[in-house]
Amino acid sequence: MSYADKVFIEMCRDILENGVSTEGEKVRPHWEDGSLAYTVKKFGVVNRYDLRKEFPAITLRKTAVKNATDEILWIWQQKSNNIKDLHSHIWDEWADEDGSIGKAYGYQLGVKHQYKEGMMDQVDRVIYDLKNNPFSRRIMTNIYVHQDLHEMNLYPCAYSMTFNVTQRKGEERLTLNAILNQRSQDVLTANNWNVVQYAVLMHMLAQVCNMNVGELVHVIADAHIYDRHIPLVEELISRQTYDAPVFRLNPDVHDFYQFTKDDVSLENYVTGPQIKDIPVAI
Repeated sequence: MSYADKVFIEMCRDILENGVSTEGEKVRPHWEDGSLAYTVKKFGVVNRYDLRKEFPAITLRKTAVKNATDEILWIWQQKSNNIKDLHSHIWDEWADEDGSIGKAYGYQLGVKHQYKEGMMDQVDRVIYDLKNNPFSRRIMTNIYVHQDLHEMNLYPCAYSMTFNVTQRKGEERLTLNAILNQRSQDVLTANNWNVVQYAVLMHMLAQVCNMNVGELVHVIADAHIYDRHIPLVEELISRQTYDAPVFRLNPDVHDFYQFTKDDVSLENYVTGPQIKDIPVAI
């Protein structure tokens, strides 16, 4: 069993056994047939992954690392808010006729801000500080910008990354750690997807900044399982598990803006079957 499997199974069991139902409450999400989409939820879920020990991909079912990487690069590297720049259809429900999701996600990371060192966007600022001020406690991003919320087709779910660098005894290279803050998460459809893509992001940033990769801490304010997902989750967490895969990142890339989804791969990734036709609340 991979460590990611262990975390995922324990989290799902805790939500199902100890969570609170929103049935009967005023909720925003709904199903395609128009009925309200209720959840069983837990507040304040915190999961930790030591990326030095293993890559956090679950083996209960396959998490498509290249597609997950494509989306994180769409947001963090291309800084795009248009689905025409993305090679999947996961954002189609929130795009307008031109393909835009509004002033959300990549748009916010691409906005330049004035710093003492000059004009930079949030991604370039993170890379600048990791290279020049690695022990700063101010290395972070935030895309939950209140003044632009009315122009976002979907409020950001994973909205903030805080980076923290440590010096381990006996090691010359620094270690890059990070906290991913998420206001809300659909556990079945998005949990391991988000974990995998931000783990990939950390590996990329560590490589371009000549650091070792460390801990990813995932903080979820509202971790929930939708009512129509409960039997799917129960079946999923009852499956056989396998050893964690081995993560590979192209060692020749040292510029964050040169990475592509083809620079990542998972070796020895044995998984259970995929779950098809998962209903998605909108």
